[in-house]
Amino acid sequence: MKKVIMAFVSFVCLVNISSAQTRSLIPDLLKIVQNDGWKVVNRNASILNENGSPVIYFDSKQGDGFAKLENYEFNNGIIEVDLKGKDVQGSSFLGIAFRGVNDSTYDAIYFRPFNFLSKDSLRQNHSVQYISQPVYTWNKLRENNPGKYENKIVEAPNPNSFFHAKIIIKKHQITVFINNSIEPSLVVNELSGRTGGWIGLWVGNYSDGSFANLKITKED
Repeated sequence: MKKVIMAFVSFVCLVNISSAQTRSLIPDLLKIVQNDGWKVVNRNASILNENGSPVIYFDSKQGDGFAKLENYEFNNGIIEVDLKGKDVQGSSFLGIAFRGVNDSTYDAIYFRPFNFLSKDSLRQNHSVQYISQPVYTWNKLRENNPGKYENKIVEAPNPNSFFHAKIIIKKHQITVFINNSIEPSLVVNELSGRTGGWIGLWVGNYSDGSFANLKITKED
């Protein structure tokens, strides 16, 4: 009987683990260049070689741009991705868009690598930003709630190298961790009333950027 019980427990554990694993998705970013399962808006996408590994690259254009994952609804969970911008003032904005409704209505967490290691403490505090388009833009949030929806990066990485972002989204709070830091770089409450929507890779006005290793884990 003991062996039967242990076997049953092992089976239950295996089912639970398998079920949890099926909730994680690792999209193929290289399919972005063929628009295979992705829709690219206001950007050209290409594949670059980064230390022997392929990464997806978006060119620079006026206005925001993104590649959104089609036929996938994201509500709550964890988004992880590697990103690479550049240390050029005002020309490097990149991150993750989520809870998207259309091409102009979505939330986003994005980064300004050119502020990561700035000697100006005020600029450092503008390194990671939350927005909710089209109502709560970065400039409106900064004007009305200075320092509330943006912050500096804990243990800021090289602005010209890849860094890892872990974004935890649980209605109504968003928490952002960078690299292996156990301290969050940003904790904010969501401003939109949306409970879900599309998810995508995002670059800002006149910005290019590279992305790799996107992983999405849904949670109830």
